[in-house]
Amino acid sequence: MDLIDKLRETSLRIPAQIEHIGTEEATKNAFVLPFINALGYNVFDPTEVVPEFTADVGIKKGEKVDYAILKDKRPIILFECKWHGRDLDKEHASQLFRYFSTTRVRFCVLTNGIIYKFYSDLDEPNVMDSKPFFEFNMLDIKEPSVMELKKFSKSSFELDSLLTTASELKYMGEIRRVLEEQMVNPSDEFVRFFASQVYRGRITQPIIELFTRLTKNTYRQFISDKINDRLKSALAGEDYQPLGEINQSQELKSTEKQDDRIITTEEEIDGYNSVKAILAETVDPDRVFIRDTLKYCGVVLDDSNRKPICRMYFNGSNKYIGLFNEDKKEEKIEISSIKDINNYSDRLKAIAMFYKAQTPEPEDKNRAVFTFKGQRYEAKYWKDMYSQIINIMAKEHGDQIEKILTLSGRKNLLFSKNPGDLRSSAKVEGTDIYAEVGFGAGYLIKLAKRVISLFGYSEEDLAADYS
Repeated sequence: MDLIDKLRETSLRIPAQIEHIGTEEATKNAFVLPFINALGYNVFDPTEVVPEFTADVGIKKGEKVDYAILKDKRPIILFECKWHGRDLDKEHASQLFRYFSTTRVRFCVLTNGIIYKFYSDLDEPNVMDSKPFFEFNMLDIKEPSVMELKKFSKSSFELDSLLTTASELKYMGEIRRVLEEQMVNPSDEFVRFFASQVYRGRITQPIIELFTRLTKNTYRQFISDKINDRLKSALAGEDYQPLGEINQSQELKSTEKQDDRIITTEEEIDGYNSVKAILAETVDPDRVFIRDTLKYCGVVLDDSNRKPICRMYFNGSNKYIGLFNEDKKEEKIEISSIKDINNYSDRLKAIAMFYKAQTPEPEDKNRAVFTFKGQRYEAKYWKDMYSQIINIMAKEHGDQIEKILTLSGRKNLLFSKNPGDLRSSAKVEGTDIYAEVGFGAGYLIKLAKRVISLFGYSEEDLAADYS
């Protein structure tokens, strides 16, 4: 059963049960535990889901959070639960705020069993943000929201990509809030922008008042037209594609017309994501595509059937994975679960490397590009940009490089000679020092400017285009 089906099944029970749920404990049992279970975490396994998780805070011992999701024996998500009748907008999540820094977790959830508010430390490392970056409503389930929620499931959880997602969701939410406010009560600056695009005369106060009314009316008409267009498409039998599903559907594209009988299951998507993660060290993940057919679900390189990576046979009573050699001969191997795909990572990487050697990797147009002292540099990720800057400092100022150990965040180490002190570390070339690189792009750029300032450079010497 797909995640969205599990959530809808739970959602359908809520109206009938809610009047009988009178306590926080009942809310947890009836609503929160099924939600956690739907994400693939075994609520009956104390090595995976820990109720009443101890999170000592300073001198306060025995502080407990309602649930902690563990991975490799470390908490990755904390849940603080309230009774379903509590208004979460009036809750300050103060307990989660305290637990956040002591457990070194990166995600916390405040919930009343209906609304789930997800928090992280996007504004300042190791300090929980005051606002959630994502909200999920069990009584208003939408497919784009489910696609985002699925990234927190057991089979898909990947810290670095989730932090990027969280950052994007946060800003998208803020942009949406601003747009909603402006469309209901547009500011003079907002109205002036539109007026300047279409009105050639002098923009006086009467013109502002006129365009305020026109902006509101145009927005309402625009939304109405979009709804009508969608209804017309549905009535005409067209394949309407919601914005939130565009990326996934592009991954599922095929040069042949899709057979209506082909259904790409959640297991196949999970298998595809597992293969994609394995190949991430070998080829650009954007080159890895999924191709579903009636008989099997294939993974190919460069969206080409001539470059098969593997095939997944998940529709029968037994699961098989088909592996290819350089002659494109397939070997079908039975597996007990999707996790078993990891046992064949070497063979998957080998065939991907074989194809990669035949076809150069396309130019990455989304690389991190920056300039330092007028010289242009490129990196695949912003954490690599940060490492490059630090390595330049180590090369140019080797006798002073240990000064870098004096830099720190408010509640976390930025540099250490013990990589175990850091969550995601990278070694500084030619030294025994490690740098924390597990931050978002904006914060890494800010840190890079702090680093160069330490060695006498101006912050203006580093220019990075991050938007």
